Amino acid sequence: MIYSFCIKSNNIIILDYLLDNFEKINLNNLFLSRKKFKIYENLIIHYSGDMPNLFYNYVSNILSDCIINLYEPKLINNILNYNYFYFSDSEKEFIKDSCIDCLSCEKYNYRKNVISLAILKYIMSNRNIILDGFINFRLKDYINILEELIDICIEDFIVKREYNEFVSLLNVYVNSKPSNTDMVHLIYANNEAYIFDKNYNLIKPDDNIFTAKYLSDISFNANDYALNTLLNLLPNKINIHLLQLKDEFINTLELIFKDRLAFCQSCKFCEVYKNIPKFT
Repeated sequence: MIYSFCIKSNNIIILDYLLDNFEKINLNNLFLSRKKFKIYENLIIHYSGDMPNLFYNYVSNILSDCIINLYEPKLINNILNYNYFYFSDSEKEFIKDSCIDCLSCEKYNYRKNVISLAILKYIMSNRNIILDGFINFRLKDYINILEELIDICIEDFIVKREYNEFVSLLNVYVNSKPSNTDMVHLIYANNEAYIFDKNYNLIKPDDNIFTAKYLSDISFNANDYALNTLLNLLPNKINIHLLQLKDEFINTLELIFKDRLAFCQSCKFCEVYKNIPKFT
C-alpha cells in the first residue's frame, strides 16, 4: 500500500526547508517530488513501506519543527501588530525578542507536542495540507500559547518601562535638590536596609507614605521606607556596607544616587554587624 501526502505552499524558503528535512529521513521506500500546480507549489511525499505510523510521525515532527522555526516569529509579530498596535515598532520588536527568548526555555517545549498532535490528527484523515491555512484555523491551542506568552512579556515590559521612568525621575529629583546631610551609612543584609548617620547613630526610617518623595505601584516595605528616608536626607555620600550580594534594591540605589554611593564589605562597622545574628 502506498501512503501519499501533499504539502502546499508558495513560500520557497518553507518548501526548501521541508524538502531538505524529508531527504534526511532514515526511512526506506520514501519518494519525494516537487511540482507547481495552478495555485500552489507542492511537495509530494509517497511512502510504500510497512510502517505507516512511523511515516506519519516523521511528517508531523518535521512540519512541527517547520512551524516553530520558520512561522513562529511571524506569528508573534502578527499578534503584536493586531492586538497591540499602539506600541511603537521598537517596543514591539523588543517584546517579540523577549517572547522568542522565553520560547527557547525548556518550559515551553511542550508547544511542539501541541502542534504535532494537531498535525498528526489531521494528516491521518487528509491527503494534503495548506500550511498557512492549517496554522490559522487548526492550531488554536498553539496560538493561545503564543498569545498568553505575549501577554506575560508585555506585562514585564510595562513594569520595566515604568521602573526605568520611575528611577529616572528620582535621579532628576536627587540632582535638582540641595543635600540635607553630608554622609550616611547604610547596612544592607538579609534584603533589609538600616540607615545610620555619620556618627553611626541609627536613623529612624521615614515611614509616612503621605509625605513620601516618590510614588510606585509596589507596596511599601522596609526598603521602600529606607529609600524614602534617603530621598528626604539627600546625602552627599552614602556608604553602603554590603553584607550580601547586590539585588534589585541596591541596583536601584545605584541608578538613583549614582556617584554618591560608595561600597564597603570589610570595615570595622561591617565586622561588627557580621557578628550580630540578625545580620548574618
